Amino acid sequence: MIDLAAIEKARERIAPYIRKTPTLPFTQLSTGDQRDFEVTLKLELLQAAGSFKARGAMNRLLTLSTGELARGVVTASGGNHGLAIARSAHVLGAQATVFLPSNVVADKVRKLKQWGASVEIVGDVWDEANAAALAHAERTGATYAHPFSDPLVVAGQGTLGLDILDDMPDVDVILVAIGGGGLISGLSTAVKAKRPATRIIGIEPFGSPTLHACFEAGRLVALDRLETRVATMSCRQTDQAIFEIARANVDEVILVGDDEMERAARSLWFECGVAADLSGAASVALLQSGRASLAPGARVCALVCGAGADGMSSGESR
Repeated sequence: MIDLAAIEKARERIAPYIRKTPTLPFTQLSTGDQRDFEVTLKLELLQAAGSFKARGAMNRLLTLSTGELARGVVTASGGNHGLAIARSAHVLGAQATVFLPSNVVADKVRKLKQWGASVEIVGDVWDEANAAALAHAERTGATYAHPFSDPLVVAGQGTLGLDILDDMPDVDVILVAIGGGGLISGLSTAVKAKRPATRIIGIEPFGSPTLHACFEAGRLVALDRLETRVATMSCRQTDQAIFEIARANVDEVILVGDDEMERAARSLWFECGVAADLSGAASVALLQSGRASLAPGARVCALVCGAGADGMSSGESR
């Protein structure tokens, strides 16, 4: 689907339009946690439009002709990819239409409208919203931008892997939240090409174990049902090419609960003033769960991939 050369080309193409996001040592916690490994947060929630998705979206739209941009772009999203498409379209002077499932976070809908996107709520899961987006593209001639099953999008997401290696050239483990799989596929392609020894650990909700189920079956499978409230990590089935990249590059996929992600989001807000959405807090949720086997002295990058207000309430989990 992609290789290191495609990711490096994407990095050069999108450089004027995205941010180089910072890192932050995840230390001096109020809980006094004693770990025998080092954790550094990669604050990609500070990326343009609030997530890593700005990378893939901009790489995709920058390849469109003037005529294609004039006809508009359309996508389906759990929220973050839609925001990235809306922001990229705004920058390039195009109209974006974003289809979302009913479980999308209301704050993301408000932001989409602020970016000037047309918003359509269709269905209860991403797959239903996606079918509507494809029908819209067929009907109007707008360019459809898939959130993960698109080589240009995946290559754009892969630039985050290069940025992490710039920040942490000796990183031993990278923790990555998974929705459809575009991020972990692109990131792992870049990282494994440059530093093969680095472990890539994916994180999915118990209620949407998309790649986890594929790994267990040894083939591409579709989930019978989705039982997570995290729209940005909800996907019934990934793409065959995404699965093959993940199977080659991803060392392990571990599941976390929605409530664990919510607690982690609150921890990030309380400890660091970092406002992550639930997917953005997935890496910290995994660390707090103790399910990841991390060697003593390991240098761990916990990717905080998306912004949101999920952790800014002191209330208990819903």
